Amino acid sequence: MKEDKGITMVTLVITIIVLLIIAGISIGTGNKVIKSSELENVKTNMLLIKAKGKQYVENANFKLGTNFESATDKETRTATAKGELKGTEITNANEFSGNIGITQTQLQEDNTNLIFYYKLSTQDLTDMGLSNVKSDEKNGWYIIKYDIKNVEVEIYNTVGFENEEKMYYSLTELQNLNI
Repeated sequence: MKEDKGITMVTLVITIIVLLIIAGISIGTGNKVIKSSELENVKTNMLLIKAKGKQYVENANFKLGTNFESATDKETRTATAKGELKGTEITNANEFSGNIGITQTQLQEDNTNLIFYYKLSTQDLTDMGLSNVKSDEKNGWYIIKYDIKNVEVEIYNTVGFENEEKMYYSLTELQNLNI
């Protein structure tokens, strides 16, 4: 009788195939967990910015008031209300239009309806009490849309979040996204 003292080729091939299957499953699951974690991080940052932005737009709405005596009175109150908003006002839509989809016409139209877009820098976010959130060229700019009249805010990120061949830039879009 012949005695085997090693692993047969078939056993070795089967073992390698099983290990490759396990590795493939692990890598796929790991990538999904990482992507989900990145999404939650972006959403959390945007929710924090929204909460702070809501405070500023409420203060601006209070300063604006409701009844204007004249066009000059409206301009003066609007300027005072805008003083409550944080960030740098975006006056040229071309700066971010490719990312968040605003046009110069829409920007002007929104301004007449007391809706303003502001770019938030990392320093602006630190001043708002959000020292761990970065907003710059590398990480993407956070843009906040202040609707003074309706006391609402929307948050955008210029880098966005990619999922299944589509980019998502606004907090509203991201909140409806599941991974």
